[in-house]
Amino acid sequence: MKGYAMLGIGKTGWIEKERPACGPLDAICRPIAVAPCTSDVHTVWEGAIGERSDMILGHEAVGEVVEVGNMVKDFKPGDKVLIPAITPDWSSLEAQDGYPMHSGGMLGGWKFSNFKDGVFGEFFHVNDADGNLALLPDGVDPADACMLSDMVPTGFHGSELAQVEFGDTVCVVGIGPVGLMGVAGAALRGASYIYAVGSRPDCVRIAKEYGATDIINYKDGDIAQQVLEKTNGRGVDKVITAGGGTEVIETAVKMLKPGGRIGNINYFGGEDYLRIPRAEWGVGMGHKVIVGGLMPAGRLRMQKLASLLVTKRLDTSKLLTHRFEGFDKIEEALMLMKEKPSNLIKPVVLINW
Repeated sequence: MKGYAMLGIGKTGWIEKERPACGPLDAICRPIAVAPCTSDVHTVWEGAIGERSDMILGHEAVGEVVEVGNMVKDFKPGDKVLIPAITPDWSSLEAQDGYPMHSGGMLGGWKFSNFKDGVFGEFFHVNDADGNLALLPDGVDPADACMLSDMVPTGFHGSELAQVEFGDTVCVVGIGPVGLMGVAGAALRGASYIYAVGSRPDCVRIAKEYGATDIINYKDGDIAQQVLEKTNGRGVDKVITAGGGTEVIETAVKMLKPGGRIGNINYFGGEDYLRIPRAEWGVGMGHKVIVGGLMPAGRLRMQKLASLLVTKRLDTSKLLTHRFEGFDKIEEALMLMKEKPSNLIKPVVLINW
């Protein structure tokens, strides 16, 4: 089969590989909609997870099942399915302990384009099919549903990690596609004031549509200081960090009130360490909690998120600024994500076999 791969740090290209084999609990799918991610950019051009050779990229897809193992009960060839970016091993001890995304070790549920081939191939393998796949609901556009693979669950997880409650004031740092879903998630969980940090006009407009009450532009001065001014020096109840470099945690701590929580869903590349400001952290005693987590996954999670599209509680089409047709357009879409023109939020590639 053919796939678009990371050849090495800083290098990508089309390669030929053997079609993956299907185990008894697994499924083989072919993509019908895929989307490149900033994580792919971090992986290839920043070497964020280290050297990889001839590894097919991609972890966001809606697919069609072409083969299932003999122990798979609930899916069959021809089914249109949602595929989460994170595919845990549901019988693992980590899953039983409540952290399936870390099955087999830290971040072990992140398999696609980490330590196995991703979804930018003509075929791809899904482990534990009954636990990880979900049927694509009738009437839902595969392009819109593709955002359920990563953008929606990751963005929403920021609100879960921060424990956003009714009436909370929340700051979302970074309003790319994940941050926009952080805004939407905070609004759905009942936040009152939502301060969205960003400057690109299209992202600002969509952030307001998803529920942002105020926009904080880093070009207008220090982000934390602007938030403190808007809250009369009190700080916000919760912060969701969904973008920025390693300095973003320092900024988040500065704008957070004592007793507040930071939910980090940012994928940090570059530097080896994050900084926590001593004084603003209450010299270690400010009850300012920092929690970072990989998105939850699984069939039930995907079904619940899909129901938000069916009931129109969430409209992911707002994220899709660039649409491509054809498997061979994956490279162009990925390079667009790397270059990030000002009018880009999220590209998607639709594939008609």
